[in-house]
Amino acid sequence: MDFSILSALYYLILLYVFIHLLTFFFADADFTLLWASVLGTKSEVKLKGQVVWITGASSGIGEELAYQLARCGSRLILSARREDELKRVKRQCLESSELADEDILILPLDLLKRATHEAKTQAAIEYFGQIDILINNGGRSQRSLFLDASVDVYQALMELNFLGTVSLTKQVLPHMTQRGTGSVVTVSSVLGLAGAPLASGYAASKHALQGFFNSLRTELYDYPNILISTVCPGPVQSFIAQNAFTEDLHKPVVSPGYQGHKMRTSRCVSLMLAGIANGVKEMWIAQQPFLAFYYAWQYTPTFAWFITNFLSKKRVQNFRSGVDADVAYFTKVKTS
Repeated sequence: MDFSILSALYYLILLYVFIHLLTFFFADADFTLLWASVLGTKSEVKLKGQVVWITGASSGIGEELAYQLARCGSRLILSARREDELKRVKRQCLESSELADEDILILPLDLLKRATHEAKTQAAIEYFGQIDILINNGGRSQRSLFLDASVDVYQALMELNFLGTVSLTKQVLPHMTQRGTGSVVTVSSVLGLAGAPLASGYAASKHALQGFFNSLRTELYDYPNILISTVCPGPVQSFIAQNAFTEDLHKPVVSPGYQGHKMRTSRCVSLMLAGIANGVKEMWIAQQPFLAFYYAWQYTPTFAWFITNFLSKKRVQNFRSGVDADVAYFTKVKTS
């Protein structure tokens, strides 16, 4: 009898492991987030009526966040530098949801102008009376080698991606601690967990965000109802490649390259909202083989370094030959 129970338990464990391995092969997010998206509270239930402030809302992930949150019934504060683009996003939100005009506030914001962040925060609070969720999504990427790049590029990346985000959080968080509830969700990157060539300054700014928010979370032990969450997407279809810094502050990216191999923005945002609705503290979002890269860095760093060194060599070689950085892993170097 005992032998039969042990045998059954053994086979159940094997089945459990097999199912997880099979799931991982097709997964596009970490297991915690996937379970939350399948079995957790639905975002359209949890986020309905919530006041959500999105930075970088004029394009890419921020724009898609606005559309999906509008369909969830969230009230929105849309921020970015380009007011005309924010108006376009607002129009589409109203057309695709049941929100009224007064449910969406357009609040132009420059993350670099930190002296304006207090007034912007007060304007948002005065308009809606509260801020339930702050989504720190604004920022820029990088496409340049360190030896070729100006130090001004590195300063700009830290000022925008790191200090701009910290500054806005500094203004919003006291409002949340006063209410005893709220969520601060920050879009980091796979490069907040690992390094990669052509993005050393971008990776540094995202590593800084990871360290800051992981530390901040530990300071808020008296506020268990305040969620500090970081989102680490891999390659996603967005405008981040077009807007990336190059080796010079004022030199644009020549060509953003093909985006088809990247994760759809709508899927990335859907997973993000599932994580927010279910209080997930760190979200890994990427298609394979990039998701496996996250796990390798977390659990087998020696192996991860081996793979990173191999792929980085190819990425740099392709970049120097004129192949776009984002497709370097999928494209052979042109020899003629």
